[in-house]
Amino acid sequence: MSGDNNHNQKYYRRLANRMILIVVIVSFAPLLLTGGIILERFSAAYHQKVLEHAGELLQKHSQNIDRFLTDRLGNIRVLARSYNLDELGTMAFADQDPSFLNRKLKLLREEYGGVYVDLGLVNEQGIQVSYAGPFNLANANYAEASWFKEAMSSEHYISDVFTGLRGAPHFIVAVKQTYGGQTWILRSTIDFEAFNSLVGNLQIGQTGFAFIVNRQGQFQTMPRREVSLIMEPYKSLLAGELLPGKFSIFEGPDATGRQLVVGMAGLKGGHWILCFQQEAGDAFVDLRRAQIIALAVILVGGLIIILVSFLLSRGMVNRIAEADQQKEVMNEQVIETGRLASIGELASGIAHEINNPVAIMVEEAGWIEDLLADEDITTPENMAELQRALTQIRTQGRRCKEITHKLLSFARKTDPRLLDVDMNELTREIAGLVHQKSRYANVRIETDLGPDLPHVAASPTELQQVLLNLVNNAVDAIGPAGGLVKVTTRVLDGKVIVQVADTGPGIAEANLSRIFDPFFTTKPVGQGTGLGLSICFGIVSKLGGEITVRSQLGLGTVFTVTLPAVQAEENPAQGCPDDSTLEVTGSAGDSNLEEDLS
Repeated sequence: MSGDNNHNQKYYRRLANRMILIVVIVSFAPLLLTGGIILERFSAAYHQKVLEHAGELLQKHSQNIDRFLTDRLGNIRVLARSYNLDELGTMAFADQDPSFLNRKLKLLREEYGGVYVDLGLVNEQGIQVSYAGPFNLANANYAEASWFKEAMSSEHYISDVFTGLRGAPHFIVAVKQTYGGQTWILRSTIDFEAFNSLVGNLQIGQTGFAFIVNRQGQFQTMPRREVSLIMEPYKSLLAGELLPGKFSIFEGPDATGRQLVVGMAGLKGGHWILCFQQEAGDAFVDLRRAQIIALAVILVGGLIIILVSFLLSRGMVNRIAEADQQKEVMNEQVIETGRLASIGELASGIAHEINNPVAIMVEEAGWIEDLLADEDITTPENMAELQRALTQIRTQGRRCKEITHKLLSFARKTDPRLLDVDMNELTREIAGLVHQKSRYANVRIETDLGPDLPHVAASPTELQQVLLNLVNNAVDAIGPAGGLVKVTTRVLDGKVIVQVADTGPGIAEANLSRIFDPFFTTKPVGQGTGLGLSICFGIVSKLGGEITVRSQLGLGTVFTVTLPAVQAEENPAQGCPDDSTLEVTGSAGDSNLEEDLS
C-alpha cells in the first residue's frame, strides 16, 4: 500500500506541476506579448518624441540666436543710416572729441544691457578714425584684418569669433556706408560672454549643452564639455550641407563608444552651425525609468500569477485526489456489490452441489447406525462395511470442504494489492464454481489453457470478479436451449489473452457500443444490475489491459481480455485464436458447431 501511496503522490505532484505550468504559460503568454508590444511601441514613440523635442528646441534656439545677431546688426545699421559722416567723425575731424559715439554707445548699453562693448568708425584705408569704448583703439589700423576685407566687400557683415588687437575672443558687426564719395564702416564689438551665455541656455537634462562652430570647425562659443569635432558624428555632420533654418538630429555612438544624441542647425546664413549634444542615457532617462517600472509591474504580476496558479493548482489537485479516493472507495463498493450479486447467483448451484455429498453422508451415517445395532459388529463383513461407510463420509466431507473453500475464497473482501496471478489456475477455480450452475442451465463449460502461461500482476479477487462475470454472463446468454461456454488462455506478444466465448444468440450491433456502460443490461427487469461488465471494464483498464467484445446475432459472442504479462520477455509468444473466428464443439445435444463471427 505504501508503494501505491508513493505512486499516487508522485502522480498528483506531476499533475499539480503540469497545471501550474499550464496556468503560468497561459497567463504569462498574453501578459508578456501584450506588455512587450505596448512597451516596444511606447519606447519607439517616446524615443521619437525625445528626438523631435530636441530638434524643436534646437530650431527655436537657432532662431533666437539668429534673431539676436540680426537685431544687433540692425541697431548698427539704423545708427549708420541715421547720421552722416560729419556727425560720426571723419579723418578731417580726427581730433574732435568722439562724444557723439560715446553717447550712442551709452544708449545702446542701457537699452541692451551691455551687449555692445564699443563703437568705432573705420575709413576705407582701415584706420579707425573715431572710437568709443573701454580700450585704447583710436587710430587702430585694420587694413590687414580679415573682417575689414570682408566688410568692405559687402553692405553689412558679422565676423567669426577672433582675438584681434585686444587679445580676447570677440566678434564684430559692421555696416558699410558711402557719404560724399567716401566709404566708411561703422563697427561694434559684441560682448562674448553675453553671447556665450545665450548659446549655453540650450540645456536639457544633466548632460545636454550647446555650442557654435563655423564651417571650418572652429569653436565660436565655448562648450561646457570637451568636444572633438574630428570624430564622429561631428565629422560626418559638418561635412554635409546644413541650410539656414534647417536642423539634423543624430543618435549613435561617438568614437569612445558613448551613445549620444547630437543635433545641428544652421546659423548666420549657414556660416555658423549651432551644435547640441546630450548623452543618450540622460536624454532617455524617463524612458528607462518607465521601462524599469513596467518590468517591475510585469515581474510582480508574474509572481502573483505564479502564486495564484500554485494555490489554485494545489487546491484543484487536492480536490481531484479526494474525488479519486472517493471514486476508489465507490469502485470497491461497486465491486463488492457485484461480488455479492455473483455469490447470490451461485448460491442455488452451490446448495445443490453441497446437498448431494451431505445426503450421501447422512445415508452412510444411517447405515453405520444399523451396523452398530448388529449384535456381532466385529465380523469381517461388518468391519469392512463400516470402513467403507467411514471412507465415503470422509470423501464427501472433503468434497463439501472444497466447495465451501472455493466459495469462501471468492466471497472474501477484495484485496487491491497487486500479486502475481496464474490465470490458468484462476480459470480452473472459476470453472469449478460455475460448474453446478451451468449444469442446471444445460450449458457445458470447457477450458483450453495455454501451456507455460506467464503470470499477470493483478489483484486475485478482482480478476476473479472479471472472469466470473464473463462466464456467468455467457451462461445466462445461452439460456435454456443449452450450449457451450469455452474459456481459452494464451500468451501473445508479451501479453496474456483470456477469451470467453459462448454459443448464445449474440448481441445486437446497436447494443455493442453500450455494452460496458454502467447500468446498461439486456437481461429482463429484475435479473441484472447492469454493473457486471462496467466493473470488468474498470478493473481491466486499471491494470493496464483491454477488454473487447465481438458478436453477431445467431452466432455467439466472444469477450477478449488482454493483460500485460509479468516478465513477458522470458515467455515465448504463442498463437492465440483470433476472436473473429470461434470454433466450439458440443452443446446441449452434443452436436458440433462452427461459429464464424468475422
